[in-house]
Amino acid sequence: MERLRPLILRSGFFAFSVVVFLATGGCGDPVQTNTGSASAEGMWIGTVATTRTLTAVVLDEGTYYLFYSTPGNSSILSGVIQGTGTSASGTFSSANAKDFAVQSAALEATLSGPFVARQFLNGTVAYTGGGTTAFTSSYNTAYDTTPTIGSFAGMYQGQASSSGGSQAATITVASDGSFTGTEQNGCTFAGNFTLRTRGNVVDQTLTFGGGTCFFGNTTLTGIAIRDLATNRLYAAAPNNARTDAAMFLGVKIL
Repeated sequence: MERLRPLILRSGFFAFSVVVFLATGGCGDPVQTNTGSASAEGMWIGTVATTRTLTAVVLDEGTYYLFYSTPGNSSILSGVIQGTGTSASGTFSSANAKDFAVQSAALEATLSGPFVARQFLNGTVAYTGGGTTAFTSSYNTAYDTTPTIGSFAGMYQGQASSSGGSQAATITVASDGSFTGTEQNGCTFAGNFTLRTRGNVVDQTLTFGGGTCFFGNTTLTGIAIRDLATNRLYAAAPNNARTDAAMFLGVKIL
């Protein structure tokens, strides 16, 4: 039984987070890094339940973000599965997975599946309320390089999402890693992203401006993925209680 939910576009109070890692190779003099030879650490590209595309990252300490699209449309984000996991004896497992689907309450789940370092990562997500869904993925060597902050400067346009739904949003990133943005309903936000010590990933801190913002004046942290082949930017940041998450999928336009 598939529990991943499709994206439903709505206007209203929504928000998103911005941070980047390059999904198809570095930019701005990337530096080679080392990944764990016996862990699922890395970037992974694949499919979920055969009809949804998957773009995922497992960080060196085990935190993971699995971005999944709507069925048959890789350009629309439907949600992200996030949690912390462990790699042992060729199995990646997590007892605290949360499925942050657009237009839906967060679903609790577990995640488990086989992997071979730098080759493949497959798994099954089993929901506490019943039902499972499976994914398959292969390693993307873009994780092996570290980007520069300046390489992310520019304007990105796309959809900002949360449990409340989705709406149009735009962000502008400066060469020092600071950024500002607006959403269709008038919500404004600002933040910074910084390089991590391992992997082609950037951390981010994002503060919303209150008013019409779905997340009020709160500050969220998370990560994101930038796919240079399509100029797509994937981003997600759960709230502290992990009851909701700010998500984004957009394209660099300037």
